[in-house]
Amino acid sequence: MQPELIHRAERHRFEWEEDGLMNRVDYLTVGAVMVLTHVEVDPGLRGRGVGSRLMGAVMEHVRANGLKVRPVCGFAAAYLQRHPEHADLVESR
Repeated sequence: MQPELIHRAERHRFEWEEDGLMNRVDYLTVGAVMVLTHVEVDPGLRGRGVGSRLMGAVMEHVRANGLKVRPVCGFAAAYLQRHPEHADLVESR
C-alpha cells in the first residue's frame, strides 16, 4: 500500500506512515505561510528516502493550497535546497 499524507491541522502536523512506522512534519501557521519547525523520520527508516517523500508530499499540499513555506528545521531547509522545483514555494523575505 502506498503511503498517504495525513494532515492533522488541529495538531499542526503532517503524518506519513511507512512500513508501519509513523513519520511527521510539524509546523506553525503565520498567515499564508507554513513555518516548518520539525521533520521526524523513524530511526528504522532513515537513509531510505522517507523524509524526502514526506517533504515532497507536504510541498504538494502547500502548492495545492496556495501557501508558502518558511523552513526553520535543518532537514526541511536542506530538502528545499536540493529540490529547486519547490523554490517558488519558499517565502521571500
